[in-house]
Amino acid sequence: MLSQESEGAVEAVEPQSIDLNDPSLYLNRELTWLAFNRRVLAEAEEARNPLLERLKFLAIVGSNLDEFFMKRIGGLKQQLGAGMSKKTVDGRTPKEQITACYELVREQEEIQRQTFESLLGELSEHDIQILDYDRLNRDDVDYLRVHYHDNIFPLITPQSIDPAHPFPFISNLALNLLVQVRFPNQDGRTSLARVKIPTSENVPRFIQLPDRNHFVPIEAVVRNNLDMLLPEMDVVSVYMFRVTRNANTERNEEHADDLLSMIESELRERRFAPIVRLEIQGDMDETSRGMLAAELGLDENEDVFSAGGHMLAVRDLFQLVGIDIPELHDDPFQPVDHPGLTGGSNIFHVIRERGPFLLQHPYESFGTSVERFLKEAALDPKVRAIKMTLYRTSSDTKVIDHLIRAARNGKQVAVVVELKARFDEAANIRWAARMEEAGIHVTYGVVGLKTHSKIVLVVRNDYNGIRRYLHIGTGNYHAGTARLYSDLGILTNDHDLGRDATELFNYLTTGYTPERYYRKLLPAPKVLKAALLVRIERERALHTPEKPGLIQFKMNALEDVDITRALYQAVQDGVKVDLIVRDTCRFRPGIPGLSESAQVISIVGRFLEHTRIYYFQNGGDEEYFIGSADCMKRNLESRVEVVTPVEGDTLRLELREMLDMQLADYRNGWEMQPDGSYVKRVPRNEAEEIGSQQRMMDLAKQRVKQATRYQRGKTRWPIAGRNLR
Repeated sequence: MLSQESEGAVEAVEPQSIDLNDPSLYLNRELTWLAFNRRVLAEAEEARNPLLERLKFLAIVGSNLDEFFMKRIGGLKQQLGAGMSKKTVDGRTPKEQITACYELVREQEEIQRQTFESLLGELSEHDIQILDYDRLNRDDVDYLRVHYHDNIFPLITPQSIDPAHPFPFISNLALNLLVQVRFPNQDGRTSLARVKIPTSENVPRFIQLPDRNHFVPIEAVVRNNLDMLLPEMDVVSVYMFRVTRNANTERNEEHADDLLSMIESELRERRFAPIVRLEIQGDMDETSRGMLAAELGLDENEDVFSAGGHMLAVRDLFQLVGIDIPELHDDPFQPVDHPGLTGGSNIFHVIRERGPFLLQHPYESFGTSVERFLKEAALDPKVRAIKMTLYRTSSDTKVIDHLIRAARNGKQVAVVVELKARFDEAANIRWAARMEEAGIHVTYGVVGLKTHSKIVLVVRNDYNGIRRYLHIGTGNYHAGTARLYSDLGILTNDHDLGRDATELFNYLTTGYTPERYYRKLLPAPKVLKAALLVRIERERALHTPEKPGLIQFKMNALEDVDITRALYQAVQDGVKVDLIVRDTCRFRPGIPGLSESAQVISIVGRFLEHTRIYYFQNGGDEEYFIGSADCMKRNLESRVEVVTPVEGDTLRLELREMLDMQLADYRNGWEMQPDGSYVKRVPRNEAEEIGSQQRMMDLAKQRVKQATRYQRGKTRWPIAGRNLR
């Protein structure tokens, strides 16, 4: 048996002696997520990445940590406040998890600061600089004072902190100055004031000096012009601070009379949610630090994170990432049009005659595939109905416009909007209201479950009767993330999938839960988890030394204990298990007698890996699935997810190609060790210097060239993995 204390120090043991309930076999969800954030931070350190791309990764790390505190630390603190002491499957209490997380966060922030200083030096060689006032000339100081007076000063309202003025409300993630001032001619009496820094889309964090890529942080401008804000006062000290509030404000919707009103109320409450972190800049004196921690309800020794003389809110570096110096960015990549969808005037004819099609985003265009699918559905006189789920979208996505146009063209349009998509609740409420005003039937899914599935069903009156056309994907209907996330989707008019989709939407729009029969789809929470466990067990049963079993999963997270345990059992029986897991992963590979033949790979690169693929060798009758669900307890048991089989040799060949490329990625691949740590792979030859994401970009372009040659009659076979005729 492996003890929790011996995690990482693994000795060879007989398989039957391993207790699969041993906590040391299961890595912690929060700590493995922080390990993922460390891999992202390594991309900021990676000298092979262009400088502004490295700065982008640094900003991502900061943004990730903000959300980690709002969601994960916030949740753990709620458990702690409720007196919960139940241990996780890995054997940790909420308090122990917080303590371990804080240690890792402080380590990462120190590396982040060192990396930022190094990047500033390298960026200065390209005349990109972030300057404080002691490096400005007189003209710059005068320019900033005028800019401050005209654009910033009118937005600021200083707030006194004294017995006559209660401690002010501090907004989540806002930058603040704590200013100590001395009153003139009053025997040295001092007072405190809080100044909120007004950053927004219209008031950027970094103010650019004229005619060059030199920037001054807005807080430095405010700090050095306090005489305008606090006239005749002597400024004794100025410290900057920032707070993070808990984002876990969800209520029990089963008792809500009006779900929309409940979500709107939650959003209002989130503004005033408990504070979980205080960040301070500079050498804040102990009195001020203690006062702030006490007023904010925090433990001064644990919940206060000091950045020293470095900047707070590193996420704001996103502003500088867009500087237009091509050599400091990745080579530009323009998504190609899916070659199978070109040359046809009607997408439904193309799907019917040439499909199904596998879509690979961001390598292939979202606009000329998914958005085109919805656009033509809205305009096609033969289309009778459109039904879809909507978890996240964006203002630059045309999905909502196409749905509204469809409704105005007399088609039946039904949209299941997830109001509880974290940090997108307000946007989804606005989208829902806009669609309802256009006559779209908007529902909010099944009570008690989040609708996380990505599916569109189009019902069309074809020449031979009613037919159903589908898009099922792994990513949101969001044009922005479709350019940044690696996702998959299929366009098909498969009869059984269409019937399954009808069943699913009837469930989503009514909440009525009789026994529903699905022919091909694996929806959660009713079917998917059991289906995965059955297939893992089947792989064990079919495994022989002559014909070894093989399971390959690619996903964002592996957190569900039952799936993890089943995978351990499969590997113990000799089944080969390959896991490509972006972040959280409980499974530990390489444990003698248990998981020796398993491997866990994480890919961190230019695009955020977001694809979910489930592969079972099944004795040679291979099965491939894609969909919206990760192997997390919440996805499998508390969300409506859709996972679909991918059939046909051509589409499966593309998925096989993708899995093989990622498993063999030595440029962007990280390999988990038995103790749960990760080691960055090192290319062993020139060919391995090219990562899987770059290979998929190259292959996407290659497919287009091959399709063009095929259409001109110059090749016999168009493209491996494409259903072109």
